[in-house]
Amino acid sequence: MTSQSGNHAPLPRRVLLGTALGGAAAAALPAGTAHADESIRAEGAADVVPAARAGRSPWRLRDTMRADSAWEEFLRGQDLLWSRLPTLWYEGPFLGDGLLGSMIYQEPGANQIRLTVQHGRVQDHRPEFGSGWGTARLPVGHLTLEPAGTITAVDWRLSLWNAELTGTVTTTAGTLTLAALIHGEVLAVRATATGGEHATWTFHPEEAISPRKIQESPPAGYTANPPWTTATAADGTEQVLQPLTGGGQTATSYRRTGDDLLLSVGHSFPSGSAAEADSRRNLRRAVSYSALRRRHTRWWHTFYRKSFVSFPDQRLQSFHWIQLYKVASASRADGPVMATSGPWLEPTPWPAVWWNLNVQLEYWLIHAFNHPELDSLATTLRQSQEQLTANVPAAYRTDSSGIGRSSDMFANREVGRPGTGAETGDLTWALHNVWLSYRHSMDKSLLRDTIYPLLRRTITYYWHFLTPGSDGRLHLPSTLSPEYPVVPPQDTNYDLALIRWGCQTLLDSAELLGIDDELKPRWQEILARLTPYPVDANGFMIGADTPYAQSHRHYSHLLMVYPLYLVNWDQPENRDLITKSVAHWHALTGAHRGYSYTGAASMYAMTGDGDTAITYLRKFFDPTTRYPCRANTHYTEAGPVIETPLSASQSLHDMFCQSWGGVIRVFPAVPSSWADATLHDFRTQGAFLVSAVRKAGVTRFIRIRSLAGEPLKLRHGLTGHLTVLLDDGTPAHTRDLGDGTLAIDLPRGREVLVHAGSRPDLVIAPVAVSEPGAAWGLP
Repeated sequence: MTSQSGNHAPLPRRVLLGTALGGAAAAALPAGTAHADESIRAEGAADVVPAARAGRSPWRLRDTMRADSAWEEFLRGQDLLWSRLPTLWYEGPFLGDGLLGSMIYQEPGANQIRLTVQHGRVQDHRPEFGSGWGTARLPVGHLTLEPAGTITAVDWRLSLWNAELTGTVTTTAGTLTLAALIHGEVLAVRATATGGEHATWTFHPEEAISPRKIQESPPAGYTANPPWTTATAADGTEQVLQPLTGGGQTATSYRRTGDDLLLSVGHSFPSGSAAEADSRRNLRRAVSYSALRRRHTRWWHTFYRKSFVSFPDQRLQSFHWIQLYKVASASRADGPVMATSGPWLEPTPWPAVWWNLNVQLEYWLIHAFNHPELDSLATTLRQSQEQLTANVPAAYRTDSSGIGRSSDMFANREVGRPGTGAETGDLTWALHNVWLSYRHSMDKSLLRDTIYPLLRRTITYYWHFLTPGSDGRLHLPSTLSPEYPVVPPQDTNYDLALIRWGCQTLLDSAELLGIDDELKPRWQEILARLTPYPVDANGFMIGADTPYAQSHRHYSHLLMVYPLYLVNWDQPENRDLITKSVAHWHALTGAHRGYSYTGAASMYAMTGDGDTAITYLRKFFDPTTRYPCRANTHYTEAGPVIETPLSASQSLHDMFCQSWGGVIRVFPAVPSSWADATLHDFRTQGAFLVSAVRKAGVTRFIRIRSLAGEPLKLRHGLTGHLTVLLDDGTPAHTRDLGDGTLAIDLPRGREVLVHAGSRPDLVIAPVAVSEPGAAWGLP
């Protein structure tokens, strides 16, 4: 595997730096640190050329995306369009606010338009029947819009900028002009009739039973929830009240005023009545469609401005921005962790939260997009620590925590014991996501209050079962590699990788937090004595005596490569092993799914091979693939599965910028066909905001802002004379680390500009499309 994008170029022969640091930057240097006018040479280092005589002046970026009009124009080019009526949920528009969600498509077998009404908090509360039935997400209902005439055409646009569906429905009787949005747990719709047309709205409650009924019968002893009841309040608000056998209530309130209809869903537990008041209060706050729309668009317009990405493939660029809209519609930090379908529940065998891959992939893209406010996974784990303790067998609850394969939004699911072939590593992997949230924010409270205490307990759970073998190594008894059909007798790679990552992270965290933990010798012993990863001629095995011999959609046996990066491309001794392992994983076809392709794309991006990465990613978008991306960018197997399209956006991020191992890599694996690309305020580990522009296949400049004052190591991909300037125009202090990497002293709150040759135009703007493509939807 070789770089196709020119980003692993040889070191420049000369680095243009400067003669002195001034002001706050100079004060920030530790005692004894060489200043920029001193020649610092390492093996193979470039010459250091003084630049004070250049008379540099302060610089700043010119951001062409500052105005509302620029954002509106750019995002309009990414919108989803419909010129024919969608008939399936994965064809239609979708709306959401992190809790309430709606999919819009034709009512099956009827001359009506369905707007589904589902809510991320609505679930059953009978854990004795398991996550598939007893604590499953429950359906709420759906609205239907019935016109007077027969529908003959639609012309719809889902505006990303306004997060609003607008358009027309043409019928044999006239026209309905339609608009819809969701904000503050209120679905607002407006249908204005012309000609002989008029709109009839009906709300249809749905039975409060697990959507898993499409696959199997309820478990023994399961009784149905009580039927719903209806009521009309004095102000004309209609209500549907759904009590639940296990406690709690779901309430749907709606009212129609003229052309407008407002609907809200509330769910309470353990209270059997609070939902009724909550749903009505949401309607009172909404006031009207127009009033709600003003608050709604203000939120979304502020939201989008936090980062910007543009590249020349129109269809993939549009897809990428739709995923940001999608994840913001599905998750907010103060809401529940995303289920496999997000807030858009449809018939599915997976009406819960899946912890062995799905939930991890759902959240990766929020970091680089610079949206920590969407991280409901970290919130859920912080709030669920007691439940995570209760999930392990009673004998281990004093010092251990875990979670089984699937759960409700409260993380309620017991975990099995190593030695029984159980899947035991899922909580540890989920904590890696929270660790990524910490690394992108450098928020020590997240490390101290969530990651450290929970990771300490998950590694202790493993410790109870690690036993020395005749080789003197520590071995783990039988555990499952999700969801491989053969269970290894011991030493499953999925768990070995997580144990290694967990122990090293605990040691690093204890030092950072100033904790003299009594368990540090244990973690050090595990790292020193844990058995090596089982490997054969084809690369990483599933586990001891268990080769990767059957096609498998998961890449759980490759976790040490991605996303943990414990075995990575910066280790030349491991490159052949990585290459063989990834190639062999995909050589056995038949069971692969969409995320098999996105995972491979990210792994090849790590190697710097952008052309192979995009080849694998495009398999997900190939309609001849067995499980491709669908018309509205959603994805389905036996039911809705939200994580795969979201992980495809992370694969794109991995092509544009990576920050594992303490090094920021700018444009490390851009496909050779993408000559131009723009990043702005792309967030990386270490809490840096990266802006960079690539033109004609060459990086023109990189600007980095430090939000936390962390050490900055930059693999820049630039050649020739380098200029490295702080935001006041003074030269930055740098050290050449070899391999095209610079260490740059960048204090918190400061910015640095890096470029080669003469200063380029420092402009942030969309790039021209060189690969046109159709809009998503049904254009």
